[in-house]
Amino acid sequence: MTEVLAADGRPLKASLNRALRRQKLRALALIAPLLIFILVSFVMPIADMLFRSVENEIVADTLPRTVMALEEWDADSGDVPGEAVFDALYTDMALANEYKTHTRLGSRLNYELTGISSLFRKSGRRVGRFDTDVYTDAFQDADPAYSDPAQWATWMADDTIRANLPITADTYDAWAQMIVEAEGDVPAEEEPWDFVYTALYQDATAGADLPIGVDLSGIEPVSLSAQFADVDEDWLDPEVWQTIKIYSPEYTNGYFLNSVDLLKGSDGIEARPESEQIYVTLFIRTMIMSLSIMGMCVLLGYPIAWLLANLKDSTANLLMILVLLPFWTSLLVRTSAWKVLLQQQGVINDVLVWIGLVADDGRLQLINNQTGTIIAMTHILLPFMILPLYSVMKTIPPSYLRAAKSLGATDWTAFWRVYFPQSIPGIGAGCILVFILSIGYYITPELVGGTKGVFISNRIAYHISSSLNWGLAAALGTILLAVVLLLYWVYDRIVGIDNVKLGG
Repeated sequence: MTEVLAADGRPLKASLNRALRRQKLRALALIAPLLIFILVSFVMPIADMLFRSVENEIVADTLPRTVMALEEWDADSGDVPGEAVFDALYTDMALANEYKTHTRLGSRLNYELTGISSLFRKSGRRVGRFDTDVYTDAFQDADPAYSDPAQWATWMADDTIRANLPITADTYDAWAQMIVEAEGDVPAEEEPWDFVYTALYQDATAGADLPIGVDLSGIEPVSLSAQFADVDEDWLDPEVWQTIKIYSPEYTNGYFLNSVDLLKGSDGIEARPESEQIYVTLFIRTMIMSLSIMGMCVLLGYPIAWLLANLKDSTANLLMILVLLPFWTSLLVRTSAWKVLLQQQGVINDVLVWIGLVADDGRLQLINNQTGTIIAMTHILLPFMILPLYSVMKTIPPSYLRAAKSLGATDWTAFWRVYFPQSIPGIGAGCILVFILSIGYYITPELVGGTKGVFISNRIAYHISSSLNWGLAAALGTILLAVVLLLYWVYDRIVGIDNVKLGG
């Protein structure tokens, strides 16, 4: 069978495949900017949010030796950890103080146990003044080699000595890294700090052979637990150590538990005290109020959209300008205007009192509650309901209603049986727009909602900008995203997303 050739002499099949590849590459090049934009502005932030909601590396990174020592401690015993844990904490805190990470760690753990942040701040300031210099003096007085930085570097380069002095080797390595990264100095030219000599003493008392023999029998051991207790008695509180141990893994579900009013206890997952349970209530309130706003927009927007679609063009254009007018005004200005209108001494209450519907001493409370939030947000989001409805209604031929009436249908029957079903795709599109926008609003609820009219988005904004608890904010945002996706799935199963149209 003779192979078919292209004009350039190549096999036709190969030429076609080559042309298709070129077309695909050109198409990919055209959509590449959009794909990159979506990746950078949408996918990556969501991925970062998901990671932050479970990330907890700061505890293990800041207190690695303490976390390891706590593995042997029984958190349910009700007792404070042994001296070995405080020895490890001393080294970790001395290093963390130089890296300035102890305050960040304290802030992280303070989300779980109030007051622990100040505990870490005080300890970071005082740890350098602990009485462990007695160990430093004892070694240096016994032999000058122990005060020679170059000799220390030689010892720590010897594998035999390192294996014999495991605590010292680990502490010296961490100190040397800190000297380079935080101080910008050379370890071989700097005398080791007190906590390195403390580690050497711990190895020596454990039976290790020192590079140069030293008689340590005359040294009275320093109780590091007592040193920490002198800084703050809270170091002798088992609850502090339970919190550190519970939140020591690099990844945690603690943020998600906090998001649903639960917490991680020594016995497992526990319910938060009733006075601290706020997030489930906020989630439920957000859903109910968002659905209420959506429903109000449907009730108000449907007749307006019908008028726009059925009036003559000149009148419809004027009404459309009025519908779009709020978009030309700042959101903050519109919200502030509602504060003026809704307050007890505001315009609405004054009018109601003037016409006699409300007594002057019984003015309505329309602001700093759910009512004010629903009114203000319905006004703000109403155009997002009207525009999809209008675009769909504009495509419904008026002849359909006339045909229904000519067949004996009443005005109501013609509307309900013929016109309304064709407008449902516009209702679906408007409902999705309004609901998704309202569920994430936080400026308007913050200004007019008071304490009972705020959404879960207000707490997310608070944790991002004020408390700086980004992990909890990410967990709340993740749950909110999951709820929206679930409702979207339910909507698709019941109504069908293919039935949603923006016109045409």
